Amino acid sequence: MGKFLIKKTKTGIKFDLKATNGEVIATSEVYKAEASCRKGIASVMRNSVIAPIEDQTVEGYEVKKNPKFEVYTDKAGEIRFRLKARNGQIVAVSEGYKAMKSCLNGIDSVKRNAPEAPIEMVD
Repeated sequence: MGKFLIKKTKTGIKFDLKATNGEVIATSEVYKAEASCRKGIASVMRNSVIAPIEDQTVEGYEVKKNPKFEVYTDKAGEIRFRLKARNGQIVAVSEGYKAMKSCLNGIDSVKRNAPEAPIEMVD
């Protein structure tokens, strides 16, 4: 089972969702308060299970309603995903992937790991 790790940064607090193998699957923005960070985690837990995938890498893609996973190509040409909550806010983002299949595996991993993942504080 994966887990959420909450850690302090120089400018606030953020979370990473790690898979069973220890790899970071998704990360959050930097929040000002721990309570806000925990709300972000709750949003990932709740929304990842029901969010459809909107593939923005194809021309004329079908726009999905929030919550959703948006798959897109970044400036470096890598494929990434971001999870948007019902209100349209981005609650988690991925690393860059070279292949679409790897990105889709990352989304699948979030869907499998996030709902039941324990939350740990890290120094």
